[in-house]
Amino acid sequence: MIQINDKSQCCGCNACGDVCSHGAISFETDEEGFWYPKVDSSLCTNCGLCEKACPMLSDHLVPARQYEKPVCVGAIHKDIVIRFDSTSGGLFSALASAMYKQGGYVSGAVYTEQFDVVNLISNNKRDLKRLRSSKYVQSSAVGLYKTIRSLLTKGERVLACGSPCQMAALRTFLGKDYDNLLIVDFLCRACNSPLAFHQYLKSLETAYEGKIVAIKDKNKDHGWRSLARKVTFDNGKVYYGEGHEDDYRRGYHQNAFCRPSCYNCKFKGIPRLADITLGDFWGIEAVDESLDRDLGTSMVFLNNEKGERFFEGIKDKLTWKAVRLEQILPGNRPAITEGIDYPAHIDRQSLFQDLHTMPFNEVAAKHFPHSDHQRPVTTKQKIKNIIYLLRRHRSNFSWYIRNIRENVMNPQVEARFAELTFMELAPHVALSTEPGSRIIVNHHLTVGYNRNVKSKAETAIFVESGGTLVFDGPNRLLPHSDIQVFSGGRLRFGSGATNMGLKIVCAESIWIGDHTHIGRDVWIRDNNGGHVVIQKGYTNTAPIVIGNYVWICSNVQIMKGVTIGDGAIIAANSVVTSNVPPHCMVSGNPAQVVAENITWRP
Repeated sequence: MIQINDKSQCCGCNACGDVCSHGAISFETDEEGFWYPKVDSSLCTNCGLCEKACPMLSDHLVPARQYEKPVCVGAIHKDIVIRFDSTSGGLFSALASAMYKQGGYVSGAVYTEQFDVVNLISNNKRDLKRLRSSKYVQSSAVGLYKTIRSLLTKGERVLACGSPCQMAALRTFLGKDYDNLLIVDFLCRACNSPLAFHQYLKSLETAYEGKIVAIKDKNKDHGWRSLARKVTFDNGKVYYGEGHEDDYRRGYHQNAFCRPSCYNCKFKGIPRLADITLGDFWGIEAVDESLDRDLGTSMVFLNNEKGERFFEGIKDKLTWKAVRLEQILPGNRPAITEGIDYPAHIDRQSLFQDLHTMPFNEVAAKHFPHSDHQRPVTTKQKIKNIIYLLRRHRSNFSWYIRNIRENVMNPQVEARFAELTFMELAPHVALSTEPGSRIIVNHHLTVGYNRNVKSKAETAIFVESGGTLVFDGPNRLLPHSDIQVFSGGRLRFGSGATNMGLKIVCAESIWIGDHTHIGRDVWIRDNNGGHVVIQKGYTNTAPIVIGNYVWICSNVQIMKGVTIGDGAIIAANSVVTSNVPPHCMVSGNPAQVVAENITWRP
């Protein structure tokens, strides 16, 4: 029977539980959040099937038909929306769509409503959006292997995708090859602790004062190389954890909370165990720039004849290039590196003890801090910022005094004066804040900036009592702009660029995403000014949500209740009265879709 005396000898694949027909094996989660098999000796018959199904105990994992060196490809999906929504270049979606088209089944990892990660198998192509993209936490495969075997014996076609250890477990569980089975794995660095992941999510919910409703790992709103994790909350707020700025990714890359078996993985290397292997093609810019554009590119290993045949069937969906293995390996060491380094600088026992008692952000600061976050703002830095203001407008002392007053003395303005994070007001700015209103400045903001130094054009901001105006990224408001936030309204600007003549009237909620560019003389309002229309379903106000990387051209009007998807373009002189899909161009009055599958970058 299976007995786990050394946790580094169990990869948590769940195959032993599936193979036991007597129900003698269950899984218990330890203090690190990882599951391990537990055998009920009263039910166990010592048949030995669990040991045969265990990939950790097998020395014959690589099938004889595998190529010694894979056929290597760099590829992207021709559908820009699929590519943008994928972790890499969209190859998994192309493979899965082909299997669905054949009437087959596809398995992979999905988030549950509680953001646990489990392996789903489905013949419904609508599940592809859930299956798409990496999850970066260990998934539970309980029941997966039994289901796949049952489908295969009935003659159904199956595409099984999972981590290398899970796909090795599928081979040992089945005990033989099936012509109607395609096995796909991916370049896996390590499996992370579900406990650490959920503590991380709790920490974000506390910081953003809302419940998480969606997670997109390696989101590309800020580019593929940003490595951003996009987390959306029920209050409309959005978190982008980019690179090592994100506590969870930083801990993962320091190997802080990986499964013990991952430190000496036996399922990596070449030749591969799967028919096809997928991964990020880091370094593609040096191989073929046309496949890059910072939108994600897939590295593909075709490991045997079956994998090559299936790939032939999806080539018409792809833009691809044959490459050499030597061109892939420099940026993709998990392809051949068996293990990961144990983090000698981290006390693992102390870390997991703290995860049970401390918020994740505090655990991160203690065990794997970001060096940039450890430098306190010094008095010297504050003095430098004051000197910066003096030099910028040294000829206008009254302007300087006003900026100090509005940023430091105005109780309605919550701007950190350190690190050049404050609201810099040009001379011709009309700022009016009622008691009980809030202006929150989380990045350096310039209001009233004008290249024409002789101009006296006004820039106006009015925030009524109970209204909130938030600037979450670097931004500037140009002359002739008029921003009004009424009582109970909340207006949020992300990073981006606005031009002259922007007019916004917010009575309920307007969310402007990051990297959004707004042209001249644009109107945005979420209300009808209190006018009553005798019509069923009429409301005076409705929230507006403008996504990331949206380009709003000149003289556009955006009306209440509208959501504009990421990457959309609103053509000049358009009137937007209904939702705009992501990565589409709309034009006209009312605005209609005139182009799809577009992408742009400022």
